[in-house]
Amino acid sequence: MRFAAAPEEEVSINLTPLIDIVFLLLIFFMVSTTFNKETKLEIALPEAGAQGAPDLSPSRLILAITAGGEYQLAVESKSETSEFQTVQAGELRVFLRVAAEKHREAVLVVKADAKTTHQAVVWALDAARKAGIEKVMFSAQAVDG
Repeated sequence: MRFAAAPEEEVSINLTPLIDIVFLLLIFFMVSTTFNKETKLEIALPEAGAQGAPDLSPSRLILAITAGGEYQLAVESKSETSEFQTVQAGELRVFLRVAAEKHREAVLVVKADAKTTHQAVVWALDAARKAGIEKVMFSAQAVDG
């Protein structure tokens, strides 16, 4: 007596759950990834000591930033100080470049109001970097305490 051979079941792997998981991971990484290019300001900042360093620069470029984000620029040398000149944000880089070319060893002193926005200060630092100014100082008021 001959018995009929049992038909073999076809073995297959169901790829649908694997494809679902791969698409979910792809969507997760696309949503959670930021594509903003962060910029860097490469400025050598001075170090503060207990008694403060002596000023060795022959002149200073003083950049005052008001609470409203208005820029005012003046040049201070050992003999005299020029009047503050109001500068628009778009023209700040040009003014800083001209002043830096006249006073090669000048240090930029940023005097920002306590309520000045962070954006206004970063804008000024970026303009200074683009103008070729390498030495920057921040002015602060001493507090007794």
